[in-house]
Amino acid sequence: MIESVEEMTPGYREAVTLPLKVNADIELMSAPALFEQAMNAPSLDARNAELSTIQDEVGHSYISLRLLDNLGEDVDEYLYEREPHEWHSAYAFEMYLDDFAEQTVFHAFLDRAGLTLLSDIYENTSYAPWKRALLKVEKEEQFHIRHGETWFRRLATKDGRTKRKVQDAVDWLFPMGLELFGFPDDQKTHTEQLDYGIKGLTNDELRQEWMGHVVPLCEEHDVDVPAHYDEDADEYVLEFEFPVAFSDAEKTWHFDDPVSWDDVLERWRSGGPARDDYVEMIQTGELYDGVIDEPA
Repeated sequence: MIESVEEMTPGYREAVTLPLKVNADIELMSAPALFEQAMNAPSLDARNAELSTIQDEVGHSYISLRLLDNLGEDVDEYLYEREPHEWHSAYAFEMYLDDFAEQTVFHAFLDRAGLTLLSDIYENTSYAPWKRALLKVEKEEQFHIRHGETWFRRLATKDGRTKRKVQDAVDWLFPMGLELFGFPDDQKTHTEQLDYGIKGLTNDELRQEWMGHVVPLCEEHDVDVPAHYDEDADEYVLEFEFPVAFSDAEKTWHFDDPVSWDDVLERWRSGGPARDDYVEMIQTGELYDGVIDEPA
């Protein structure tokens, strides 16, 4: 196990720095992404759980930032001097959440994706300080997922209008979750994180593990999801050609319009519609236009 910078080769240091930056940014970007619908939560208990989740996510970002500081990064400059396009966030975390159903599916799907990624690092990483820190993070992420799945079940068994909102949220967030795991293995050119033992599973293996949780959750409640388990192949199979084009204004995937991963990468680099607002909220502490500070 590696304990300090002095034990690292330049290649190892670079390999561990990038996922720490990505994790720090995604965890921190969760706070503004979740804030508005936390204030719109349908009960006081739900709101408290949402605000607790936001607090946890900021704490998780702080852990990664502390580790980056140990690696020699200027954390103040990293947080406050970067432009929005320089953030290492994920597109799914740069979208506005329009109602509590979307927030619920966000937790059930994207927190699950986060736990899938971080559990792999916890179990396999060669960087000891991160492994120790993730023990706390894992337990808190499990709470976020339980909260999301509990509300998923509640909303999915409600009347037609409420269940329709869940279905609509699943329709756009499921492919977002698939994208979080990155390029497919046969197109991935950078393997340093595997080579140096920063993580243990490939992108496709992690994607399969994630689908093993979210697809059964949807099937259990008769929520349509474009994937199924293939017994002969012993894996989850997508029912569309992945990846496909996405219209962020309508939150619509065009399943009849496959695109290349270069197209996906270009969309990621351009950023989601909420990215600039979320970064400004993080850097200034001020709410962006349209965010309420009292429940509706």
